Amino acid sequence: MEKLSTGIKGLDKVLFGGLYKQRFYLISGGPGAGKTTFCLHFLEEGGKKGENSLFISLGEKETQIRESAKNLGLNLQHLFFLDLSPSSDYFINTESYDIFSPAEVEKEPITTAIKEAVEKYKPTRVVIDSLTQFRYLSTDIFQFRKEVLSLLNYLSENGATTLFTSESSHETPDDDLRFLSDGVIDLFVTEEYRYLMVKKFRGSEFISGTHTYEIKNNKGITVYPRLSFKGIKSNIEHFKQFSFGVPEIDELLFGGIEQSTISVIAGPSGTGKTTLSMQFLKECAGRGERSIVYSFEEQPEKIIERCEKINIPIKAMIEQGTLEIKYIPPNIYTNDAFAEIVKNDIEEKRTKIVMIDSTSGYIEAMIGKNNLTYLFNLCKYLSLHKITVLLPTEVKNITGDFLVSNYDISYIADNIIFLRYLEIKGQLRRAIGILKKRLSNFEKTLREFEITKYGIKVGTPLYNLENILTGVPKLVSEKD
Repeated sequence: MEKLSTGIKGLDKVLFGGLYKQRFYLISGGPGAGKTTFCLHFLEEGGKKGENSLFISLGEKETQIRESAKNLGLNLQHLFFLDLSPSSDYFINTESYDIFSPAEVEKEPITTAIKEAVEKYKPTRVVIDSLTQFRYLSTDIFQFRKEVLSLLNYLSENGATTLFTSESSHETPDDDLRFLSDGVIDLFVTEEYRYLMVKKFRGSEFISGTHTYEIKNNKGITVYPRLSFKGIKSNIEHFKQFSFGVPEIDELLFGGIEQSTISVIAGPSGTGKTTLSMQFLKECAGRGERSIVYSFEEQPEKIIERCEKINIPIKAMIEQGTLEIKYIPPNIYTNDAFAEIVKNDIEEKRTKIVMIDSTSGYIEAMIGKNNLTYLFNLCKYLSLHKITVLLPTEVKNITGDFLVSNYDISYIADNIIFLRYLEIKGQLRRAIGILKKRLSNFEKTLREFEITKYGIKVGTPLYNLENILTGVPKLVSEKD
């Protein structure tokens, strides 16, 4: 069965290609959700292909709709309007009906007008905005359902694929229209963002759940499909190891971290999580592997300046195209919108390593709920697509009880590398260790970790200390 594109970026992915031809679909939502705009995209797409389209309006005037479409950057070529909205004359010349009800009197002219427009323009795409108005032209619910189904079947038999909107509310629910339609798309508006759900789609699969969308001037609607794991197969194969370029760290990891793994780099603020991650990206760049850093806390200029001072040539990596740093400002993107940015980067730019800096930065910056769950899903999605993920994660405790993270993230990590402050003889020093490595064994010792102007330096195992994880270690000789 042939599908028609909706003309909305991202929505066709949700619908696995678009809407089935010569069927009818309900677009439901409250005021301001964008129901009319969704329909205009659908009609514009038909115009691009030279198809005739018909917009049947029972609310807004044609001039208002065309003006709105122009502001959204939509070109309504090959589009014909049937404006059935009440004119100002209706208010001035109010008529009363003594024998018949208003519904019985006004229904016939509307039905005739629709029939004449379909026969004249022969549209392949039709929008009725909104079908709620027809409810008031019927004497009872049974008559309303019968008349609506008859209208939709008439349009379908004349070669049209139909979208119709509904102004659903507690006072006027649209359950009856949902039963009649071949598909239902619900639109929702919250204080922070908009999202949609496909509730019904006869004869086709679709990506279930919520999908956020935006409406912008000169761009119209963009839908951001939520991450889908359908059809992704995990290939069990030999994973090559990636070195950090620091022999002592590679010794801790028994060679390095493997491709397609998720590595959590945990530690308090200032321990060097970002620096250690950038050292890894430097080695990947030397092999020609492209990396991207999504920074939620620091501007790229600060990261570049800091790395250049410790012998990590970030500027050269950016110029050669092996590294890109993107700053993600807070309260701009939903989880789905950010995931779409990441997907485009790995698909279009052949990125192999992704660094999300940091866990807390992501959670605070994203618009929406359950941000931590979305982050885990994104990391898993990248891993299944053979992308190596670095996830710096901050720990609040500087010393004291040992924590991997302030969040329950150990289950998602294939590797956990932790950095720790130590107080030794009145000096604040750092240590590095490995807590988890899923694909191989690892060294069970801790080593001193130092950041110098020449780069990262890691010492020999700290065999002469105990209680290191408390942050206040003792020399073995000092034992009571």
